[in-house]
Amino acid sequence: MEKPPLHESLAMTYAIVKTGGKQYRVEPGTSIVVEKIAADEGSTIELDEVLMISDDSSTTIGTPLVEGAKVVAEVETQAKGDKIIVLKYKRKTRYAVKSGHRQRLTKLAIKEIVTGGAAAAPAGGKRAADGA
Repeated sequence: MEKPPLHESLAMTYAIVKTGGKQYRVEPGTSIVVEKIAADEGSTIELDEVLMISDDSSTTIGTPLVEGAKVVAEVETQAKGDKIIVLKYKRKTRYAVKSGHRQRLTKLAIKEIVTGGAAAAPAGGKRAADGA
């Protein structure tokens, strides 16, 4: 029996989503930690700001978002991150302020990536200029 080429065995579906001002590469069956999302633990949420979707055969890049695409995820936990110490100091003036911060985080389990059959620009293709 012949082995498939290496590049075929590594093909998988993934998406690039934007949440909390950051972009994340997500795949079904994985978990990501994002900034706090207002949802209860165990609830299902939809991330609809999908910037790109790639599957085994094609890649779809949004302009700026992929129309009709969304990522379905389940909220695993709501937690706080590690403490960050902030120290402001000015020498020779007796000025020192020390404070701390713990960012609230949400851990998401990615369930599925839903493509909306959208007409977005294919990867490597030229995009039409606005107003042209």
